[in-house]
Amino acid sequence: MATIHPFLWFNLNAEEARDFYLSVFRNGRALGSIEFTDFVGGTNRTVPHAIFDFELEGQRFTALNAGSMPPFNERISLYIETKDQAETNYYWNALTAGGGAEKPCGWLTDKFGVYWQVIPEPALRLMSDPDREKADRARQAMYRMSRIILADLEAAHAGRP
Repeated sequence: MATIHPFLWFNLNAEEARDFYLSVFRNGRALGSIEFTDFVGGTNRTVPHAIFDFELEGQRFTALNAGSMPPFNERISLYIETKDQAETNYYWNALTAGGGAEKPCGWLTDKFGVYWQVIPEPALRLMSDPDREKADRARQAMYRMSRIILADLEAAHAGRP
């Protein structure tokens, strides 16, 4: 059976990225690495081509030292569905730490430029309510947020200011 997993290209810091993600996610582990005999030149150092396999919450990833490459962008992102506000805040704070950036609607970039969206599962239920007026109010409230604040979505859903 074929398997599919994200393959992320980093400039010269794939191992650092892997270690960062392993520190953020409680259920993560390094799976191994391979160094190649050729090297990637950087602005102030030369590092070996290398891949670093790891797992986060049961999902396998591969990080590659690829040298100077086009940056990550929103066209593909990693999505974290959280259980509540506390878990949303944890991942938001951890992933924006050290140089990450907040984006609209629950999106952020981490310090490596990888795009993530952190959405609490209750927000998805509010925005899929069969009562389209309630769902639309919750969605419109989300459009005005960076980090998703569940209490504010619930208030909008209920029609409270």
